[in-house]
Amino acid sequence: MERTFVKSKEIRGHSGQIFSIAFDGHFIYSSSADKFVTRWDFQTGKQDKFAIRFDKSPYSISLISNDEKLAVGLDNGDLHIFDLLERKEIKFYQQHKSGIFHLKENKSKNQFYSSDSDGNLAVWNSVSLKLEVFLPFACGKIRRMSLNSDESKLYLACQDGFVRVLETEFYNLIDEYFSHEGGVISINLHPENENQLFTGGKDAHLKIWNLNSKKCEKSIPAHNYAIYDILFLDKETFVTISRDKSIKIWDRKSLRVLQKIDAKSKGHIHSVNSIVKLDDSSFATASDDKTINCFSII
Repeated sequence: MERTFVKSKEIRGHSGQIFSIAFDGHFIYSSSADKFVTRWDFQTGKQDKFAIRFDKSPYSISLISNDEKLAVGLDNGDLHIFDLLERKEIKFYQQHKSGIFHLKENKSKNQFYSSDSDGNLAVWNSVSLKLEVFLPFACGKIRRMSLNSDESKLYLACQDGFVRVLETEFYNLIDEYFSHEGGVISINLHPENENQLFTGGKDAHLKIWNLNSKKCEKSIPAHNYAIYDILFLDKETFVTISRDKSIKIWDRKSLRVLQKIDAKSKGHIHSVNSIVKLDDSSFATASDDKTINCFSII
């Protein structure tokens, strides 16, 4: 029996497009072109008192250190880190010189990563908050990153069309292969089958890769425009979001679209930029239409 997702909540308050969202189990954090990072109570949908205004647009956010800190990357490369318990900024860096597109934590290594539009990757210690490694790949934007289950390998989605793989002990490049014409935009490893990598491209194709053979097992024309993220929701489904304004729910085994959510079905009316898992049966998305939508199974 197929399940249907419906919009359970719509959060409004930003005056600009929303680039990135994060969830700590109680609050949804969002970053917007209105230059604010804002916090919302998930249950009520109301804005919390925690709101930070920046001089530039915050492109990316990530919760780190057991959700006690928030890292924020701006469109000019500035990196801000906040202590959420004390509600104050504790570190500020200008290591990057161009927009920070993604931030991701490696909990097992006590590290987090920042990637920018010039193809640079920074490795930060999430305890000392000091820079440990800075790697220039000159590959254009690194839009997304993904880790395997033991966090020993880091996968980069690069604008030059390549997937690059680093080991996370010394951060040596151990593999790279061409994936998408026009650039790799999104990337995620199958959580139960780590021999399988999912990538989404500017070419609007969803590709499934066999990491042993490094061969593409399946290439699906999944959307009309770039695929911005891939989220594994539960053991049966995964979700893709796109610049084409749509959200698609997929069956993991058959790779069949189970449901399409767009403006006609109470979805977004502009590009869907970010997605976060709320629990095994619900997720939230953020869009250029200035809204955060929550979807749940009925």
